[in-house]
Amino acid sequence: MHRVIVPDIFPHSVTAFFTAKDPGSNIDDISSMTGICRTHIYLPVQKHTDRVLVLNALREPSIADAVVTNERGILIGVQAADCVPLLLYDPGKKVAAAIHAGWRGTASSIVRKTIDVMMNRFSCEPGDIMVAIGPSIRGCCYAVGPDVIEAIAHANGNGSYCMIRQGRSCIDLAIANRDQALCMNIPESNIWVSRDCTFCNPERYFSYRYAKGSTGRQAAFIAVR
Repeated sequence: MHRVIVPDIFPHSVTAFFTAKDPGSNIDDISSMTGICRTHIYLPVQKHTDRVLVLNALREPSIADAVVTNERGILIGVQAADCVPLLLYDPGKKVAAAIHAGWRGTASSIVRKTIDVMMNRFSCEPGDIMVAIGPSIRGCCYAVGPDVIEAIAHANGNGSYCMIRQGRSCIDLAIANRDQALCMNIPESNIWVSRDCTFCNPERYFSYRYAKGSTGRQAAFIAVR
């Protein structure tokens, strides 16, 4: 698994990792690496929504930007190329989630809504949920306009996710989504955050902003064993 980033926060009862450019989101490569049949790998159709899909059985991909499941042997995932990929897991209830959070998803509180689903549908407790936040564009590189700042502030309030860099207003979406998890009473010790900025590392990661448009996608995957 040297071609992926494996957060050390998760126990052995789960397969969880973030990819870089190689293998990216190539399902055949992911299947070969994990030993999970490609028919048991689920990626939703991402549209920057706040929809959280509960996956009770294998199905055709549908529109959602978060997936939650307690089905064993199904590898759920999301794709990203600057947006924040998150993986969540409750080892007691054996419930896993994958989230794609761009600025629109962050402003729509998709992390809070996913945790709500884990709590209300699967009886997860916040203190038991572990969160891994993967590589994304960080505050050093993500300059945004006042509309984005206002939208995220409406969801999060003021916080350290907003900063000034070289005279420009910047947002750190990883920190904004970490703050949403903290607001849902996830212990800070249960949260792992990648230090990698996708824009700063174009040789390793796809970055939509760095590429100024069309680019590939890396991914985040998780499966209950």
